[in-house]
Amino acid sequence: MFDHVGIVVANLDVARAFYGGCLAALHYHLLQDLAQTPTEGRLVFGRGGRGDPFFVVAAGRPSYWNTVHRTGSAPDHLAFVAPNREAVDAFHRAGLQNGGRDNGAPGPRRSSTEYYAAFLVDPDGNNVEAGFRS
Repeated sequence: MFDHVGIVVANLDVARAFYGGCLAALHYHLLQDLAQTPTEGRLVFGRGGRGDPFFVVAAGRPSYWNTVHRTGSAPDHLAFVAPNREAVDAFHRAGLQNGGRDNGAPGPRRSSTEYYAAFLVDPDGNNVEAGFRS
């Protein structure tokens, strides 16, 4: 459905640790590190395929993100597909170990055993989810 997704963060070093940790469990890795400083540049995570880049951007962001846009003022909700339940568990553990806060421990969701998910709040206040549909 999406070609790519991007969010604005306050500090790329913090975001690199958080997203690098929890997304590794979902087979995402850092494709490009274009950070000039902790507050300028961008990181690109993905699986290496078409249509999966996830951009983490600080200052120097594209023109449609300007100085009136602030991190955490309207938190984003990001839901990543996990390959299995174990990956959801690993995503949650790694996120907590890398600066995230718990926003829902791994388990069945939506009154169903078919969707298993975990939720984290990233260091900028965004809700980040990993979910597996059996």
